Amino acid sequence: METSVELAGLASAAAARLIDLLATDGWGAVKSSVLALWRSAHPERVEEELTDARSELLQARQAGDDGELQGLLVAEWQARLVRLMAARPDAVDELRALFGTEPGTAGTAEQQITGSMTLEAHVSGGDAFLAGRDMNVTRGGPA
Repeated sequence: METSVELAGLASAAAARLIDLLATDGWGAVKSSVLALWRSAHPERVEEELTDARSELLQARQAGDDGELQGLLVAEWQARLVRLMAARPDAVDELRALFGTEPGTAGTAEQQITGSMTLEAHVSGGDAFLAGRDMNVTRGGPA
């Protein structure tokens, strides 16, 4: 049995991945799997809301102003995923399979999105930390 902290972490990671996918060409590959999570709770309404969110996010990205909107969407869908897991405990395993955090657990081969990423930082007088996945930064302790 997962703790509420573990479920909140899963919801957070899944929401972030969901919003990342919304703005990519890979969205079409996972859309039906995402909608299946809400099969017993108005999937047509969820589809409409995800379509609206995708449109807003793509528009914001074109304008170069998607950072704040992306954060708001992640928070909104994180809350929805927490409520979904409370209503349907079996959705936890589905979420893990679809948005797994470990390599090889992010759905079937058809659902997985692969590609390349370019990260660039320009820093003056400070540090920059960039990661395409998980990152741990520890300061002030033994190396």
